[in-house]
Order: sequence, then C-alpha cells, then structure tokens
Amino acid sequence: MAEWRWPCPAPALRFDELDGVRMSPSRERPADELRPIRITRGYTEMTPGSVLIEMGRTVVLATASIADKVPHWMRNTNRGWVKAEYAMLPGSGNQRISRGSYTSGRPKEISRLIGRSLRAVVALGKMADTMVVVDCDVIQADGGTRTAAVNAGWIALHDALEWAVSEGRLAANPLLDRVAAISVGLVGGVALLDLEYEDDVAASVDLNVVMTGRGLLVEVQGTAEQLPFSRAELDELLDLAAAGISRIADLQAELVAG
Repeated sequence: MAEWRWPCPAPALRFDELDGVRMSPSRERPADELRPIRITRGYTEMTPGSVLIEMGRTVVLATASIADKVPHWMRNTNRGWVKAEYAMLPGSGNQRISRGSYTSGRPKEISRLIGRSLRAVVALGKMADTMVVVDCDVIQADGGTRTAAVNAGWIALHDALEWAVSEGRLAANPLLDRVAAISVGLVGGVALLDLEYEDDVAASVDLNVVMTGRGLLVEVQGTAEQLPFSRAELDELLDLAAAGISRIADLQAELVAG
C-alpha cells in the first residue's frame, strides 16, 4: 500500500474562539488553493486498481475491476469499454443516506460523468473486448465528491490496466492521457477553487470542470444558483479550474511514475 500526501494532512473544522461558530477550513486558504490531498494506492487487495483519495474532509474509495466482456451492444466490435458507478455510502453525510437511493437520478448522472471523463483518455480500440468497471464510493462527503471520484478513478483505472498488461490480457496500456476534475464557484463575488460543502451551499455560481493532462476540456457543468453570471466570470472560473486541475494532473503523473 502506497500513501502520498500533498501538502499536509487535512485540517479539521474548528470553532471560532469568539462566538463558537463553526468555520470552514476553506476560508483559511487562498481562493486559488486546493484543499490538502492524500492519496493511498492499493487500499484494498481484491481488485487490481484501488485508490483512497482524501481532498480535505471528502473521502472517496475508487476500485477498478477487469471483466472479459463488454456491454451487449459492443459485442463483436473488438473494442473495449470503461464504465463507472458512483454511490454515497449510508454514513457519508450528516444524515444517513438510504441504500435505495443508489439507483436514483443523482448517482446515475454522476456515474455517467465519471465514465465519460475516463473514456475520454482511453483508446477503446486497443482494449480487445475488455471492460473496466470503476466503482467510486463516497465514504465521507464535504463537497466535491464527483470531482474527487474522477481524480481517484483515473489512478485506479491506470493501475487496473497496468495489471491487465502484466497478465497478458492487453498488449499495452491504452491510456492516452491523464484526466482530472475540480469544482469552482463564486462565493460573495469571489472566485474560489475546490469548494467544500459550506462554500458550495453559499455559492451564487458553481461549476464542475473536467480536463485532460494536456489541458483539453472534457466536461463543464455550471449553474447559476442565484443571479445569472457573465461570460467574463465564466472565463475567470474556467481559468481557476484549469490551474487547479493542472496541479492535480501533475500529482497523478508523479504518483503513477513512482
């Protein structure tokens, strides 16, 4: 099991000495700074790809499994497939999350986002009827769970594909690039990177951005929670996201190179 931290362990929530109001650690970091990140590879032993990622207080476990079959609609195409499944575990939030909600609209939508993000950097034609399933389970949620899942999911996918090559199931690793994601938003008129829950609920605008290691956009999900926002504000948020994603993609490269 390999553990990697950047830049230090995540800070805990604190209570303000004056009025006892709980403060978000994000208010104590610059607007363009990521939360502390800790990544543990090989977190479990039963799947070829297994990564635990901690981004601040958000914790996600991503596991990648290899299957010797593809969806029925891809049979006889000599192509492979990558799919993802996302769920928030019952105790991941302040209130228990029902297991019946795993198949509801939100988990499905996020599962598709993660799957699209990962497939964007895979040469499916080099996977020879092989499918990789990346399961992303949120253990603790404090904002940015879908983006943390993409970041961990890529590493788990990389490791599973490397295992498939070592086992002779694939001739070469079909990954074309890295892919990473981050959230950004406008809070009190200020553009913030890597939103925690308290930032997210206060944001007038929030975006989830996915990009490749080369800086190409894969997906942008943006919503005006309050007033509409301008093109200039959108550009500012995208630039902020691009800088944060670049740092995460560099961490991914450093981690898999070690």
